Amino acid sequence: MSVGTTQARQGLGGRLAALARIVELGPGRVEPALLAESGRLLLRAGERLKLSSDHTVVALAGGTGSGKSTLFNSISGLELSPTGVRRPTTARTHACVWGLDGAGPLLDWLQIQWRHRFARASALDRGEGRLNGLILLDLPDHDSIRALTDTEADRLIQVADLVVWVLDPQKYADASTHRRYVTDLAGHEAVTIFVLNQSDRLDEDELAECVADLDGLLRREGVEHPVIVTTSAITGSGVGELTSVLAETVSERRAAVQRLEADLDRLTLRLAKAVPADGDPAPSSSLDDARRIGLTDALCDAVGVPAVGEAMENVYAARSAEWVGWPYGRWIAGLRPDPLNSLRLGDLRDEIRGLTGGSVSAQPAEVDTAVQALADGLTSGMHEAWQNGIRDAARSRVAQLPQVLSEELSEVAPRLDRVPGWWRLLLVWQYLLVVLFLAGLVWVGVALAYGVFGLGTPPEALEFFADVTSLPWVGLMMFSVLGLGALTALASRNFVVLGAGNERDALEREMRRRVGGVAESMVIEPVERELTRYNEFYSAMRSLRG
Repeated sequence: MSVGTTQARQGLGGRLAALARIVELGPGRVEPALLAESGRLLLRAGERLKLSSDHTVVALAGGTGSGKSTLFNSISGLELSPTGVRRPTTARTHACVWGLDGAGPLLDWLQIQWRHRFARASALDRGEGRLNGLILLDLPDHDSIRALTDTEADRLIQVADLVVWVLDPQKYADASTHRRYVTDLAGHEAVTIFVLNQSDRLDEDELAECVADLDGLLRREGVEHPVIVTTSAITGSGVGELTSVLAETVSERRAAVQRLEADLDRLTLRLAKAVPADGDPAPSSSLDDARRIGLTDALCDAVGVPAVGEAMENVYAARSAEWVGWPYGRWIAGLRPDPLNSLRLGDLRDEIRGLTGGSVSAQPAEVDTAVQALADGLTSGMHEAWQNGIRDAARSRVAQLPQVLSEELSEVAPRLDRVPGWWRLLLVWQYLLVVLFLAGLVWVGVALAYGVFGLGTPPEALEFFADVTSLPWVGLMMFSVLGLGALTALASRNFVVLGAGNERDALEREMRRRVGGVAESMVIEPVERELTRYNEFYSAMRSLRG
């Protein structure tokens, strides 16, 4: 095998590997019929490349009466394929082999019956050692009325390394031949030869006119550079020229690879047309931070994270008044209508838990909109099949997403009945100040009763408190207690507000973290897998184009 042939086979191997990857990644994105055809080509290519590379399979194909069997016998130099005068037809494929070594498995793969295999074993016979490695097939007539032979001709035309179309001057423009075979093999010029047989029936001018007409017809049907040889199996005219063309093809040992490459080229064009890559450049397989953050923000809005944080902050601040506020202020406020009742804050904890754990926690419509917006932003410029794939991946778990978000956030729903330890200490401190103020009132009362109004002699235990001179100091103490209580309440209130803000920030961060985790596992990861599939598919397409 020549260096050029080895390199060609290696290049073909890379393209076939790319096609295999396309078949693997294509379901749902490429038409099933096209994928099935690709699979058949892969199977055929794998089988052919494992068989003899020293043999070239050349199929003589033609309609009834074209003279291909006579031409087959003329090339082989033997009467191997039966011919006839009245409606001659070839019922079974006949094969003539130049060089039997290694040809057996290839003939078995071609399904050529043993009794129809013939060998030209002598390389010196008629000087035709130049054809060593040729397997020449005389196919059944493709327009035969026998369906069996028609099917066999179709099969072998698809697997032959080189196809020689034998046409006669009367039916060379036959519509069925061109429609079923020639048009389908456009682009296969390197492995297709057209023979205008029975040239002995025409004079020189008529023959030239037929050749020109056939050339124009083939070019119109997509065969850009048709190779046309004129022959006459009866007179032998042109048979030597055709034999030389076959000998050159056999000697190069490249027809099998060229045929598979031509089939790949045709299939590549169909694949590129079916699923074109309109997007340029290709999207990254990983979502950027902006899209991740955008999706998390949208899902946080859908689940009401800001509302939960705000409610927690408000309730936290409102409940703190029961613990760190100046008791006298609370008692006075108690004489007015309770604002907490008007705000329905008494059961807000249950409502907030409902917000993160119930059916209304994450609005399905808003969740759906957020996921759809992500998919739409990623699929701009993609082929419709891949757009649908990305959308389907993004929405693959959208039905479960609201419930999962609710369950996640219910675990971090704020405990609105939680009482920080420093609140309890402040409550003790405030009530100590209340006791001191009440003690001052008692002191003042005793001093006024016994020292000012002279109600009698105070008991020995109260003599100290009945001293009128202590009243200014007691009053100062009581005023200080009131001021200290009010100042403590004010300072505590500021700390509570600051703490509530910090608590809200911490809560929202944790909720965003959890929402982001759910979005990652249920939306982003499926989308990134589909983007990876998209990029691998078009990377394989580029490799397939070579």
